[in-house]
Amino acid sequence: MSERFYSERFDTPTGWMIVITDDQQRLRAAEWEDKETRLERLLRLRYGETLQLQEARRDSEAKQAIEAYFSGDLTAIERLRTRTYGTDFQRAVWAALRTIPAGTTVSYGELAVRIGRPTAVRAVGAANGANPIPVVVPCHRVIGADSSLTGFGGGLERKQWLLTHERRHTTASVPYNLELRI
Repeated sequence: MSERFYSERFDTPTGWMIVITDDQQRLRAAEWEDKETRLERLLRLRYGETLQLQEARRDSEAKQAIEAYFSGDLTAIERLRTRTYGTDFQRAVWAALRTIPAGTTVSYGELAVRIGRPTAVRAVGAANGANPIPVVVPCHRVIGADSSLTGFGGGLERKQWLLTHERRHTTASVPYNLELRI
């Protein structure tokens, strides 16, 4: 049985994005257009030849929520239904990422502690890097132990932009250094 997914492309302040949704309006994947090769690889890996991808005929809930997020409604993405494939460990990390409030950050080590695996810091980093839904599953909110901006599939400049955007639209105190250290 093949799975039918819908693709949408739209402009954001951080570049054109692509979102992939299913028949139930669940977000399956998202990526920036300049990282489309990564998205295609992820889709092939997860769904193989059974995937049927077509252009969406109307704006999905995912597209609308992501656009609202970029317009300053940071909570719009929290309501999105998602469905991703990954290991139990990856899904635990991704679920924990969705509990990090907008405008705040945690370290990889703190995230490992939150999921009950305090020695799995590198594995948490790998799961974070395998996140198929950036922004909605906010992997950009994870920083280095020294508060530096580290690792983000969309690029460190986008990570910095997203964190600054969230800080601008919340009253949360943000414990990270906005200076890029590469």
